[in-house]
Amino acid sequence: MSINEPNQPHALHNKPVKTDASQTTILTQNADKAERKLKLRWILAISCLPLFGIFAAFGIAPQSLTGNIATTTVIEEMALPTSSNLTSAAADTHFWYKDHVRRDDTLNNLLSRLNIQNLDAIDFIRNDSVASQIASALKPGHDIEAQSDSDGNLISLEYQLEADQFITIKNSATGYLADKVTHQLEMRPILKSAVITSSLFGATDEANIPDYIAIQVAEMFESEIDFNSDLRKGDHFNVIYEGSYDQGQLLKTGDVLSAEFVNNGKTYRAVGYRDAMNEMHYYTPEGKSLHKSFLRSPLEFTRVSSGFSLGRFHPILQRMKAHKGVDMAAPTGTRIRASGDAIVEFVGQKGGYGNVIVLKHNNGVSTVYGHLSRFTAGLHRGEKVAQGDIIGFVGMTGLATGPHLHYEFLLNGQHRDPMTVALPKADPIAGRDKVKFDAISQQLTVQLMLLGNSNIAALD
Repeated sequence: MSINEPNQPHALHNKPVKTDASQTTILTQNADKAERKLKLRWILAISCLPLFGIFAAFGIAPQSLTGNIATTTVIEEMALPTSSNLTSAAADTHFWYKDHVRRDDTLNNLLSRLNIQNLDAIDFIRNDSVASQIASALKPGHDIEAQSDSDGNLISLEYQLEADQFITIKNSATGYLADKVTHQLEMRPILKSAVITSSLFGATDEANIPDYIAIQVAEMFESEIDFNSDLRKGDHFNVIYEGSYDQGQLLKTGDVLSAEFVNNGKTYRAVGYRDAMNEMHYYTPEGKSLHKSFLRSPLEFTRVSSGFSLGRFHPILQRMKAHKGVDMAAPTGTRIRASGDAIVEFVGQKGGYGNVIVLKHNNGVSTVYGHLSRFTAGLHRGEKVAQGDIIGFVGMTGLATGPHLHYEFLLNGQHRDPMTVALPKADPIAGRDKVKFDAISQQLTVQLMLLGNSNIAALD
């Protein structure tokens, strides 16, 4: 038996102790973690101090006692509008109505659209010597405006009788009064441009140019251009014409002041000048008259003939240049003008010409008009006609396969092409008016050039 001595160390204690490296590392990491946790606790505690202050403030602040606030009921009387006040306010309310006369309008439906309902006003408009003229002068497009109250009682009315003349009706203490008044119109030039795509009227419609202006342009250049057949797609023109305004509103258009037309690459210009009789005549910018003793085309230029003939000729009767003249396609009934001052040499039927007219002019010139549907009533041999007079109407009598005018131009019995023959011109502008004309011509020519070189389609 072995006995351990009390002073003798235990066998385990007698072995040397070895420190493991991994164990040391773990202990170090645990110490670092503990230190970081301690730092975070301090940071968290410091950051919470403001919140503790807020909570403390709410806890210390006394609670507001809203239920102890005294309330008082206030009663105030308000006056309501009486029926008489409402009636007075409605009577003071006026309404303005503005309209224009429509096709097939009558006086009754026009007054109805203007909210005129009181019988005394309607009776006055029908029976008064001045006001009653409205019923017989209703023209589509003319303006009319009226003022009435909420019950339809007429207060005032104004109707456009003519371009610058109006009929006015006003309610007075003694009843309605009617009168004719003339507005002082402001004259201003209107500048427009247009490009031909299908016809002259198609171009002017696109540019908002009135038919009256389009026809003036055609008449100005008709001795140089046949507007029934010579127009080409891409032709263009600039025009300056008179405009009459009433309080800024265009009421009517007047004469063409100047125009420039480019046809098939060739440019034609015209300047208007009024003589001592206030009649407008047209000249080149240099002062040469555009009026010639013969019209280039005897067909009257109208919206119908323009739309029919431009690029739409009969496939057989296309503006053929025959050895005796030209055939001009046009609708039956198109009016035919005398191409110059003359005496009627023959009117009647003649072989293949059908109904035909022969005019004898001065200087050995004669003109022939064939295939007419009829003649102007009363036209007879030996009658004097002036340039532009209507002598007959287009048809297809005789040897014709479609409605057209056969037109011949003879000089001393020899046929000439009426589309290219040189036509004698009228005298140039007189010397006494040349200085004034030159000043007008220079100004209008500059305006035309500016209009042609700009991208502005219209100025009015």
